[in-house]
Amino acid sequence: MNPQQLRIFMQAAEGRSLTETASALGLKQPTVSFHMQKLEQSAGVSLFRKQGGRMRLTDAGEALLPYASKISALLDEAEQLMSDYREQGRGKLKIGASYTPATYFLPAYLAEFQMQYPLALPTLTVKQAGDAIALLQSYEIDVAVVSLAEEPYADLDVIPLSEDPLTLALAPFHPLAAGEIGIEDLQGQPFLVHEPGSTSRSLSERWAADNGLRWQIRMELGAIETIKEAVKHGMGIGILPRRSVRREEISGELALRDLPGKVSVRRICLVYRKEDVPVRQAAAFIAFMRGKLGV
Repeated sequence: MNPQQLRIFMQAAEGRSLTETASALGLKQPTVSFHMQKLEQSAGVSLFRKQGGRMRLTDAGEALLPYASKISALLDEAEQLMSDYREQGRGKLKIGASYTPATYFLPAYLAEFQMQYPLALPTLTVKQAGDAIALLQSYEIDVAVVSLAEEPYADLDVIPLSEDPLTLALAPFHPLAAGEIGIEDLQGQPFLVHEPGSTSRSLSERWAADNGLRWQIRMELGAIETIKEAVKHGMGIGILPRRSVRREEISGELALRDLPGKVSVRRICLVYRKEDVPVRQAAAFIAFMRGKLGV
């Protein structure tokens, strides 16, 4: 029994003639007759009898009808489900993100994306940027949104979305909190830094080396919020993404100053695999992000 045969069976079961059944399904009458014969051969019993030019169900046909209805409904549901995946981006969207984009950049865009694609189900894996890139390269996620320095990847497309500069964060009562800060002011100062492996840590070390800064690392911390709280209590100077401390700057809880000297560029980037056909929901997300940010 195939879906076409069952649909013809259900139409004919309503007491239609062969002509009416063919017209209702947009088929030719010989095609309807052929499928009805094949269905009866498959069942091994007669399913119809002719009465006054119309098709009437036999007892076997009456017994088959509820099963045909259930099968047809399931087929319609399956077709609609596949249409949702095909046309409306239904399905899981596996995103990897580093900490700053995941917390301070992506949520607003994800909210708007889900309004446009309500059947997509984003899953967000938050890792250091290098770990998120590794997940992308191993096909464990569909796309990554990470903070990166200007370092190309041969196997990936890296699309800059937004500037993501680092800034010095100080307690308001810190002696250097007022006025501009030069490299000489920071010599020997205690710093609170990200743990090794993060983009912020590697760029902080590059900045210190490029500018001949001899700093004192007082503490390595894995979370931005932890660094902020430690800075507020005067434990040292933090180097943090500017977008992560805007609220504290406005409230006066932290004083922010530009990094002096030579500073490497840091951006939030959209990253996906080259020469890859992404799943439909990932393709929709890539197009959405590029459209929103004009890149």
